[in-house]
Amino acid sequence: MKVEIQPDVRDTAAQLGAGVPYALKVLAGQLADDPDLGRPSGLPGILTVMVDGDVFEDCPDLSVGYIREPDRIEIRFLRAAPSTEPSTDDQDHDQEQEKGKPADPASAAVTVRQVADAWQRITGRLKHSAPDSYAALRAGAGPAAIAALEEDLGIGIPVELHVLWLLTAGDDGVNGGGCLPGNEALMPLDAVAAFARQRMDSQAHEDTLNIRRPEYDRITVWKPSWIPVVSHGAADRTSGLYLDGETGYLGSWSRYNEGPGEELDTLVTYLEETADMLEAPDLGTRDKPGLVGGALVWLSSIDPAQEERWQPLTG
Repeated sequence: MKVEIQPDVRDTAAQLGAGVPYALKVLAGQLADDPDLGRPSGLPGILTVMVDGDVFEDCPDLSVGYIREPDRIEIRFLRAAPSTEPSTDDQDHDQEQEKGKPADPASAAVTVRQVADAWQRITGRLKHSAPDSYAALRAGAGPAAIAALEEDLGIGIPVELHVLWLLTAGDDGVNGGGCLPGNEALMPLDAVAAFARQRMDSQAHEDTLNIRRPEYDRITVWKPSWIPVVSHGAADRTSGLYLDGETGYLGSWSRYNEGPGEELDTLVTYLEETADMLEAPDLGTRDKPGLVGGALVWLSSIDPAQEERWQPLTG
C-alpha cells in the first residue's frame, strides 16, 4: 500500500518537535502494512490514528488523520493530542456523529478531498507569497472542540465545514483583514458560537413581534440551521457568510437592515474559487488579490491608506 504525506503535514510535523517527522515516517510504514490501523473519525473516508509520543524523542502525543483508498493512503491531518487513548465519551460521540452524517459515504469522501485540496492550495499560496497572512491562520481544531461547538449550536456540523475546521480553526487576520476575498476572515470557533447565540436571541425577539405582524411582514434574521463561517473582518461581525446546514449553500448576513441573501455557492465552490483566484489572479472575476508587505490584501476592500503600497499578486 502506497502512503503519501501532504507537504503541509510535513511542515506541521517539523514545527511540533524534532522527533515528529521520524514518528510520522514510522507511522507511514505501519499504515502501509495495516491500512485499517486507525479508527473512524466521524467523517466518512477519514480514519484517525494516535501516536504515543513517549516512544520517540522530542515528540508529543499525536493525532493523525488519513484518507484510505483502494490502492493508496494519504495522510491529511496532524496535530498534538492530549492523550494517546480516546475516552469512552469520545468514542460514543464519534458513533453519534456518524449517525448524523450523510448516508452516501462515497459522496462525503469526495467532499472531504475537495475541501482539503482547496485549502491546501490556498495556504500553499499564502505561505509562498503572503507569509504574514499565513501566520495569522490558527491551527486546526481537534474533534472534541468541534463536537463541543456542535452541541452548543444544537445542529450537526456539515462534513465540508467539519473538515475545514480540522485544518484551521480560524483566521486572526493582519491589520484587521482576513485572507478570503473581500479581506473577509474565517471565524474562530468561539466567535461562531457567540455570534450564533446572539443572532438567535435577535430572532427570538423578532418572533415575539412577528406574532402581531401579518405573514408577509414577518422578519427572519436567523435560522437554527445557519452556521456563521466567514465575517467581514478578523474582528468585524457587521456582515459575513453563513453555511445553511439544511441546503448546503452559503448565505450572507448584514447588520445594516439588509435581508439575508443566498450566495448560490457551496463551501467547496467558494474555497475552490478562492484558490483559483490566488493561483491565477488575472483570471479572477470576483476580486483581485494583492500584497501589502507580507500580507494578502484583496482589492475590493482595500483601505485607502494602503492603496499606494498595494501590489497585485502575480501568477
